[in-house]
Amino acid sequence: METKPQRLLSLDFFRGLTVATMILVNNPGDWGHIYAPLEHAEWNGCTPTDLVFPFFLFIVGVSIAYAMGSKKTDPKSHGQLLKKAFRRMITLFALGFILAIFPRNFHDFNLIESLKHVRIPGVLQRISVVFFISTFIFLKQSEKSIFRTIILILVAYWALMMFVPVPDFGPANLEKETNLGAWLDRTLLTEAHLWKSSKTWDPEGILSTLPAIGTCLFGVLVGVYLKRKEVEAATKVAWLFVVGLLCVMAGLLWDLEFPINKSLWTSSYVLYTGGLATIGLALSYWIIDVNQYNRFTKPFVVYGVNAITVFFLTGLTPRLFNMIKIDMPDGSKLGALSWFYQNFFPPYFSPINASLAYAIVFILFWYVILWMMYKKNIIIKV
Repeated sequence: METKPQRLLSLDFFRGLTVATMILVNNPGDWGHIYAPLEHAEWNGCTPTDLVFPFFLFIVGVSIAYAMGSKKTDPKSHGQLLKKAFRRMITLFALGFILAIFPRNFHDFNLIESLKHVRIPGVLQRISVVFFISTFIFLKQSEKSIFRTIILILVAYWALMMFVPVPDFGPANLEKETNLGAWLDRTLLTEAHLWKSSKTWDPEGILSTLPAIGTCLFGVLVGVYLKRKEVEAATKVAWLFVVGLLCVMAGLLWDLEFPINKSLWTSSYVLYTGGLATIGLALSYWIIDVNQYNRFTKPFVVYGVNAITVFFLTGLTPRLFNMIKIDMPDGSKLGALSWFYQNFFPPYFSPINASLAYAIVFILFWYVILWMMYKKNIIIKV
């Protein structure tokens, strides 16, 4: 009889906390008024917001180890697991593509024109590719080989970005528009299919997906270690804290030569954020799974079990609501969600607090929906 994969409540909690934070920073009431910790670093550096995406990819890696660990020793099952992983990759990529192409104004929608200009990279697209490649590596390599693969990825990416000359520009550099990754994105995707805020580079570009795989594999190794039944829980937590702290320190040291940068997903960024994620998960594991202090976890577990679903829907529904136009006194038209924000938040708060209050209400609104799904055991697996 096949046993169900072991499940960590702390992992669901950590995933839920991460995706709820992701939704919070992605949905302010006013993009012009945001508290500094809820914004990305302008280029080099790392704010709390810059931790969210790597934490999620780290969690994807831990989940791979937990979901597939028991079948890794059976090579006959690898083909079926990779088929499922490939289908999931296609599904996630398609969902990300829908978010990229879905019109803000349905009446102006033209499929052919949209396809000519739609952004191809994106958050869900990166998750999909990283998930499949990491699954393949996990199934085909030993733990030591995975560790060596991470080192190879980080060193190779550092060498590419720091020493390979950029065609049509000159010396290797780490500037926004002239680094090697930006050149590769413009060459393979063209400016029409890149991030609309720049059109010359993309924060989820092709080359920076390579170290993002390193982030996910980091999580894979942590997941494999957490699953070891022969190791006592206290020992696991102690070692994870030590490893996490060492990686944070290594990332900060490497930052002196290869700056921590989310948009470039630098090797120092992988170590720094991977170390913090390891510490965060170890702390959650010790409190929630080992000591059974779990009453506070429910709101985040509710988010965690339907993480991809809520991320997709929170990206789609604002566009749907804003397709409903409301006539304003000056003769202009305002989207329904924008109208809701303008009428119920700025009149009662300062601009920056109104923006934050809206984001919090948005989180609570979706919590109610997710709580009802959780109570009915509705878990949509993407």
